[in-house]
Amino acid sequence: MGNWFKTTLLLGVMTALIVLIGRLIGGQQGMAFAFILAIGMNFFSYWFSDKIVLRMYRAKEITPQENPRIYGIVNQIARSANLPMPKVYAIPEESPNAFATGRNPEHAVVAVTEGLLRLMDTDEITGVISHEMAHIKNRDILIGSIAATMAGAIMIIASMARWSAIFGGRSDNDRGGLGGIGLIAMSILAPIAAMLIQMAISRSREYLADSTGASFAGQPVGLARALEKLGAYSKRLPMPSASPNTAHMFIVNPLSGGSIASLFSTHPPLEERIARLTGKRFFTDNAGDNSPTERTGRRSGEDSWKRLMK
Repeated sequence: MGNWFKTTLLLGVMTALIVLIGRLIGGQQGMAFAFILAIGMNFFSYWFSDKIVLRMYRAKEITPQENPRIYGIVNQIARSANLPMPKVYAIPEESPNAFATGRNPEHAVVAVTEGLLRLMDTDEITGVISHEMAHIKNRDILIGSIAATMAGAIMIIASMARWSAIFGGRSDNDRGGLGGIGLIAMSILAPIAAMLIQMAISRSREYLADSTGASFAGQPVGLARALEKLGAYSKRLPMPSASPNTAHMFIVNPLSGGSIASLFSTHPPLEERIARLTGKRFFTDNAGDNSPTERTGRRSGEDSWKRLMK
């Protein structure tokens, strides 16, 4: 019920953004056109958003004969999680990463890059797959796929608003319009609003997927090591085909960027995710000077596991 509410809320907010941009571009007629477009996008994104994302990244389905190793890992985790066996896809990218998509567990897909299969050992791949299977179990995949499709639509319409303002657009005296300045402002603010919605959806779900995924794998070490590697490789091997509209779907952010990109990242900090898995945490000194003090030393496996499951 919770995720159905989130999905409905997401569709409502994204639809409102599209309709608002349509009004600014074409007044009442533009608003009506944008509303019809939004309804069509809602239907299309529910049924076909996973196929759109897979095609965007040129992902190809993997059969058990082609790669028995990854297929066997996914099958093992699916049994552990009591989930149907999802389809497995490979993305032709050197940068290691992965995501899950689909509208429900019965129509789910796990996609991994070829770089991840080459650079990770079995325990680390198991940790990554467990994380993605946790998204399927927690029914995050529909929300993520819809957010990607609708965000892409908002980007396109916002771009239309920008070009409309540049090449004349609607005057300030037009009924219901904000004029060229308003169009330009909306073309900037609408993508930011879409990004903030993606952030609100994905950040909190990543921590839960880490915890649930570690329980599927039977231990958190493999996923923690995988996150460390993914963080290091993502800086050296960014994914050229990655789109901001779909960045929230990946286990780690596939986009490279500086401080501004980090500020608007759809993922929580990798250091914090790893700390929650391993039990190595940072604490603030309560003596009044607010200086951070680190609690060092690795906990035992049992201690780390207790901390993870809290």
